[in-house]
Amino acid sequence: MTSSARPGELGAFLKARRGELSPGTVGLPETGGRRRVSGLRREEVAALASISTDYYTRLEQGRIPASAAVLTTLTRVLHLDDDQRACLFALAGTLSERPLRRAVQQAQPRLRRLLDDLRTTPGIILGRRMDILAWNPLAAALVTDFSRIPERRRNYLRLMFTAPEMRELYADWESVARMCVAQLRRAAARDSGSRRLAALVGELSVQDADFRRWWAADQVAVRDAGTKVLRHPVAGELTLDWDTLAAAGDSDQQLVVWSAEPGSPSHDALRILASWAGAAAAPLSPARSSPPPRRPRPPSPAQSPKHDR
Repeated sequence: MTSSARPGELGAFLKARRGELSPGTVGLPETGGRRRVSGLRREEVAALASISTDYYTRLEQGRIPASAAVLTTLTRVLHLDDDQRACLFALAGTLSERPLRRAVQQAQPRLRRLLDDLRTTPGIILGRRMDILAWNPLAAALVTDFSRIPERRRNYLRLMFTAPEMRELYADWESVARMCVAQLRRAAARDSGSRRLAALVGELSVQDADFRRWWAADQVAVRDAGTKVLRHPVAGELTLDWDTLAAAGDSDQQLVVWSAEPGSPSHDALRILASWAGAAAAPLSPARSSPPPRRPRPPSPAQSPKHDR
């Protein structure tokens, strides 16, 4: 078993998949009596995979590793699609095929310079799989302190499903989260051999039922602009437009910025948030050594910006 294997999550994944199948689906006779478990029994999965029930039980309990051959057989027995197959191998810490090695992605210099010049506009640079490559102080104040997240886990989609503050930040979290999933689905077509993509999908499939359902729906979306309503703990309710700018020569990178209509309450609140966040100070990016500005404490009611509700 490799260091990247997650046997407990693998067992939960296998149990969930067999629970979705009926005997008739896999060619087994339907019995008239009531079944004590939903879906297939362990012994039925083991028989279909030509392995012992004890072996499969220990595998589902996370007590033994699984070979690539057994995983391939279980893929067929459990009727897994390509994404579920990738998730299965990722949780087992086993590669079904050797993917191409790709260099660690770094923010494109031109996009970084543009990001560093932004003072009153929050912006982040997203890479493959919606990885967060760079950000400015106002983006950290608006969304979250990205510097506190380990670099390998800085991913916007992961944040959407695992960070409670993100569910509070977006007024229509479900709509935003579903769009993120659909956008990742499109990116997955270009990055299908990525071990990190398979691990991300596997992780979120196990942890979140909404992600698992939306990912299985196979919806694909291409969006480069829109409007979102955010409920910020300091600035209050903000209606912000978001736009993307693709990097020249690297379609896997985009600068995403949020802005508000000039003269609107959201525009005024965003400028006040920028002053609180110290956005006029040295720009922040992963390459900087200076600490990021902390999200300011909510002001007293007398200091809070007024908004039209």
